[in-house]
Amino acid sequence: MLSKLRIALISRDKSLTDQLTLRLQGKGFQAVALAKLSAVLGFVYSDPPDFIIIDLAVDDEESRAIIKGLKEDSYFCIIPIIALVRHTTQESLEWEQYPVDDFLYHPVDYPELLNRIALCFQRIQRVFDNNPLTKLPGNTSIQRAIERSLGKDMAVCYIDINNFKPYNDTYGFANGDEVIRMVARIMSNAVRQAGEGFAGHIGGDDFVFIVPLEKATNVCETIIANFDDIASDLFGDEEKAKGYYRAKDRQGKMQNIPLLGISLAVVPTNAPKIQHYGMVAEIAAELKKLAKKANKSCYVVDRRAA
Repeated sequence: MLSKLRIALISRDKSLTDQLTLRLQGKGFQAVALAKLSAVLGFVYSDPPDFIIIDLAVDDEESRAIIKGLKEDSYFCIIPIIALVRHTTQESLEWEQYPVDDFLYHPVDYPELLNRIALCFQRIQRVFDNNPLTKLPGNTSIQRAIERSLGKDMAVCYIDINNFKPYNDTYGFANGDEVIRMVARIMSNAVRQAGEGFAGHIGGDDFVFIVPLEKATNVCETIIANFDDIASDLFGDEEKAKGYYRAKDRQGKMQNIPLLGISLAVVPTNAPKIQHYGMVAEIAAELKKLAKKANKSCYVVDRRAA
């Protein structure tokens, strides 16, 4: 539903954002005006909008950094960005430095703006295979990212949530979905902090991220620490003290179900034996089985080629 979109308006020109807000809200959109450019990335990271309109009346480094920062991030790159430019400014813009999805001239033609919003949104949905729950890139993007990493000093890391199905069955799908979104946020933030990498969602409770090999263990430890800290709040004091909760298994029998944890499999991609995407997935599947035997959140690194 396009009319439900939440649109961030980025401009130092208050009269422009006031006018845009009025027009967009009149069409049912939610509009948020951001005048302080230094706060834009923090706002997007904490509460991502569905769409961004940015004023490029001035060709400046700050606006360029905002656009490139979002488009180079695997989690936020799907947010469509429309630039507002003036005829005189547009002539001097180097578009490779401003990877926006579309542009529109000042003064704004509002019927044209609404059409461009609709077309941008449809285009993004066609191009990206992002998971609808987490908005992270899906299987096609994951495969391409892994293939680009082969032969390089990178690590492909798979994440699986331990004991997720009984939690989902016992506490409900809404809580299960929130756990999946939580893992997506934790993983994406850790990868972003590493300074380079990719984060994707295979589906269900399976995730993949790719980071430089020398940073992989630190990223895994960060993800585990943050997950365990937040996941403990999902259970009561009694469950936390015991380390399990009572619930029915698939046969309908009451069992002691361990609390949620995560297993991570780390596959270095610089090993000569790894020639294709499928081999990475096979090795990761073996490693995840080993990690799950620990009965707590942990990661296992493939060191057979080290």
